[in-house]
Amino acid sequence: MKSQGQAAWELLLPAAAAPARRRGRALQEALREAVRSGRLAAGTRLPSTRALAADLGVSRGLVTEAYEQLTAEGYLRSDRGAGTWVGDAARGRLGGTHARGAVRDPDGGTRAGGALAAATNGPDSATHARGAVAHSAYSGTPAQGAVAAGPDSATHARGAVARDPDPGTHVRGAGTPAVRVDFRPGTPDLSLFPRSAWSAAQRAVLTRLPHPALGYPDPRGLPELREALAGMLTRRRGVVADPERLVVCSGVAQASTLLGFVLRARGLDAVGIEDPGSPEHGRLFASTGLDTVWLPLDEEGLRPEPLTASGVRAVVVTPSHQFPSGISWSAERRAALLDWAREVDGYVLEDDYDGDFRYDRAPVGALQGLDPERVVYAGSVSKSLAPGLRLGWMLVPEALLAEVVERKRTMDLGNPVLDQAVLAEFVTRGAYDRQLRRCQRAYRERRDALLAALAEHLPGTGVSGIAAGLHVIARVPGRYGPPERFLARSAEAGVALRPLEEYGTARPGDGEVRLVIGYAHLAPSVVTAGIRMVAEAVGRG
Repeated sequence: MKSQGQAAWELLLPAAAAPARRRGRALQEALREAVRSGRLAAGTRLPSTRALAADLGVSRGLVTEAYEQLTAEGYLRSDRGAGTWVGDAARGRLGGTHARGAVRDPDGGTRAGGALAAATNGPDSATHARGAVAHSAYSGTPAQGAVAAGPDSATHARGAVARDPDPGTHVRGAGTPAVRVDFRPGTPDLSLFPRSAWSAAQRAVLTRLPHPALGYPDPRGLPELREALAGMLTRRRGVVADPERLVVCSGVAQASTLLGFVLRARGLDAVGIEDPGSPEHGRLFASTGLDTVWLPLDEEGLRPEPLTASGVRAVVVTPSHQFPSGISWSAERRAALLDWAREVDGYVLEDDYDGDFRYDRAPVGALQGLDPERVVYAGSVSKSLAPGLRLGWMLVPEALLAEVVERKRTMDLGNPVLDQAVLAEFVTRGAYDRQLRRCQRAYRERRDALLAALAEHLPGTGVSGIAAGLHVIARVPGRYGPPERFLARSAEAGVALRPLEEYGTARPGDGEVRLVIGYAHLAPSVVTAGIRMVAEAVGRG
């Protein structure tokens, strides 16, 4: 009989032979797949980092990083002084391969691919959240939603949370100056859109695309785009991605409504959303006839007790980089959410709105990889390219696939073929990866400028959620004035800010000003000038 160390060594040996620049990622992918497939069974104790590194002939740091990454994602568990073990959260491979009633790929091929962080009570010093993600800007404008931890029991909001239909009205009043610096979150820098590379991809597509391809498309999406996206998402986000189960859609907004219509037809009457979180989720599901239930978070993720007591059988979450708090859910909370979904025969919509934007370490892998039959995974190019492209995707459990595809067909007959073909070309030729690297460099510089400006002009401000995403949570001390006056004077100075209290149900009442500050769309000099303007405005009092 093989020892556990020998089994792990044999499974991971091919990854250790990968080129040096991607050896760490290959090791993580191989270990993740070994757990998913059951070749490393739940409860298996893994070799020590030192022993496995010696067996594989790689540095101990690579093995340590792989263990830490997969522990954060929930595939492994680690007890101090007791070693590292395979966790029991993951659930095997995909159960099926073809969409019932959907149009099959021409080649017939299938493949399976490899909160609060002290937002209300955190320290005044900057803290690094473990995730990577902010909210989805469904219509190109900042979505409304988020706040400090919610009440102990879930709160029910009939039909959604339409608190602020106009994202700008809370900072502008009659006679107030025009907005000069807009710190509201949710908007990428549209000037970074890769016009030349996108144009080259368009020319290539128009040159080679055959005439029959311009007919009515498969409602799931162009086969070549589904193949390209499945490979990219498997590699970058650690999902289980079969192109047959991937549906191209018009962003996370349409993914939410497609799922909402399907769940409503199945008899569900409510969906849970994170508190704090994006009320846009509630509005989207309300349009399908579903009510909204706020579910409170703490610093580890969604709290299990209120979730169980709520009676819902579907939730929408942002576990890799929670919006707006910036936390990455703990492995325990990830596992608890999946256990709940299995117990109630429910589903989880994972909104991976900014999963690629991690600045200080590798992004935490998607929740969907742990159980692709309970998690609907959704993402888009709204943050990485531009929200106006209206291109996104969803990975759908087998049990829901035919219904989602049929709903997509009756809704719009599928996304435009040319747009899909261009994105497929863009991804396949490596331009999408280059675009992500370009954005990461720019956004890291802007984040650093924001942190420096806050430290200089509003000393004592605590900042969290800074490790990832396109915004931070700032906790401005009460000495700068009560929240209402702080926001009013900032608006008078021409600076648009969004308070954390607009994103949920909690109202701390401690006098501190909690802000969700978006920075990705602003040049570093504008970021610095905007914070200085705020400091001068509130300092006059």
